Amino acid sequence: MKRKPAELDVDFIGGQDPMTKEEEKVISEYIKAHKLLGAKKQVRSTKVAQRRKINA
Repeated sequence: MKRKPAELDVDFIGGQDPMTKEEEKVISEYIKAHKLLGAKKQVRSTKVAQRRKINA
């Protein structure tokens, strides 16, 4: 018999206080770094795919 997961009645995540400027800056820097890393991986994979097409 499967058990149903308990549903939580949550309206928000985190604390009740608004984010500070420092927290906003840290999150923004993380997102920028994550996007840059993803773009580098995508460029690399397309170059490999292009070489395979040329060699085939």
